[in-house]
Amino acid sequence: MIEENGNSSDFSAFTHTNTTSAILITAYSVAFAGGGIGSITMSFVLVKMNTLSVTTTAIINLVIVHSLLLFTVPFRLHYYIKEKWVFKMAFCKVVSAMVHVHMYLTFLFYVITLVIRWLVFFQWKDKVEFYRKLHAIAASAAVWVFVMVFVVPVLCFEYGRSGSYNETICFKFHRELQQGSVKALNYAIIVAVACITCILLGLQIFILVKVSRRLSTSLWSHQEFWAQVKNLIFICVIIICFLPYHLFRAYYIQHMSDFDQLESYNEVFLSLTALSCLDLLFFVLSGSRLFKQKVVMLLSRLPCC
Repeated sequence: MIEENGNSSDFSAFTHTNTTSAILITAYSVAFAGGGIGSITMSFVLVKMNTLSVTTTAIINLVIVHSLLLFTVPFRLHYYIKEKWVFKMAFCKVVSAMVHVHMYLTFLFYVITLVIRWLVFFQWKDKVEFYRKLHAIAASAAVWVFVMVFVVPVLCFEYGRSGSYNETICFKFHRELQQGSVKALNYAIIVAVACITCILLGLQIFILVKVSRRLSTSLWSHQEFWAQVKNLIFICVIIICFLPYHLFRAYYIQHMSDFDQLESYNEVFLSLTALSCLDLLFFVLSGSRLFKQKVVMLLSRLPCC
């Protein structure tokens, strides 16, 4: 199928190379397997908890948003393996949009979790505790209502509306970026994500330095240090999974019509965001006694220790 205005035909065929397809299949397979294990494991951990703090509530929401993405991953894998979309185009838009919804909701819950844990660290704990489960439910509901009222309608009515698309080709909606308003929104999001990431990293480094000076010799065996390590996991996920996509997207928006494979590279960077589903698995491992013992044993062998 050729685009209605007749100026392009790159939407009519599966354009990923074998190497690109292999990378995409590997990335989403790892995200699906590791994310599934992490979500299930964390669910069992959460069931055993008696209290419902802000941090716990944010983790619960992470489990939910990861699960929503993981539900769509098999359809992506089917497309990359078969090189043909066999489902409805409307469902293609849902699967395509879900990776973006997942990314920004995950980023939001990361920020909320980190801010709350830092408030606790600076002894402003009384201001951020949920004294009733109803408060936690209301806070979570507010976030999801915002998504359902403002985000979902925009995705349903505006996503993928610029021209006609081949029913057998999916995840090729970059034509939307030709619109000035969409470009401006993307640039604003890129700047916001980059600035927030730098602020989060700077604050976490400051806190880690403060904790290391306070605990000195008992650093590796102290619970407060490991709490900050868990915070660092969230920031590392942002830097590794989310930031590269946004930095590349700034270049991609300007040069997406230069050569065909640039769109494939954008898909590869986007697939990295799905690897954020591994966060819960690392979060569980970092809290295990065996993991801490292994880390302490490894660090004790270093000359500097």
